[in-house]
Amino acid sequence: MMFLLQIDTVTPITDTAAAAAATVPTLATAEELKFIDLLIKGGWVMFPLALLAFIALVIFVERYLTIRKASKDEMNLMSQVRQNIQSARLESALALCRNSNTPLGRMLEKGLVRIGRPIKDIEGAIENVGKLEVSKLEKNIGILGIIAGIAPMLGFVGTIVGVITIFHEVSVKGIIEIGTISGGLYTKMITSATGLIIGIIAYVLYHILNIMVDRIILKMETDAIEFIDLLEEPGK
Repeated sequence: MMFLLQIDTVTPITDTAAAAAATVPTLATAEELKFIDLLIKGGWVMFPLALLAFIALVIFVERYLTIRKASKDEMNLMSQVRQNIQSARLESALALCRNSNTPLGRMLEKGLVRIGRPIKDIEGAIENVGKLEVSKLEKNIGILGIIAGIAPMLGFVGTIVGVITIFHEVSVKGIIEIGTISGGLYTKMITSATGLIIGIIAYVLYHILNIMVDRIILKMETDAIEFIDLLEEPGK
């Protein structure tokens, strides 16, 4: 009789333990988060953040290809222009500059068509063309800097709106539930994290493009000085 009572007592405990063990995997599965789910839980702020990320990517790709094309090696151009000028073949030098289709080529072309005028006029014309070419290269790069500043702030706004919503729900219910607060906070912090990531990437891309433009500017200034020196040589 005692043996039967022990069996009856152990059986419910065993069933309870088995049920609890079966529940643990279910809860663990329910708590698994996917990246897409997190983005969706970020709320409406994720849409303008996604738009900013798309704009930053488009601007970077377009500017990178443009600047890369403009920064192609033009070491031979200046040497060929020098040889043609020294041989009094100005038409050949002009043809080389026009066919190069680069900022340096257009700058040298402007100087070549003004040969015969005072050096100051030639220098001024080259400088004006150089400024125009640089402004073309820097087109839309400033937008990346703006995105780098706006994205983190926009993400923070999303988090603040989420926190306000959470405390509004608490005030309506009249009770503080840890699940409501913690669950709402971690989903609303997604916007801040996303905004920071987009801002950091845009900031890095902005400076990459600026470094590339600065290299072209240095090359253009160096070649412009060499071109002016060439025209000032005796016999020119």
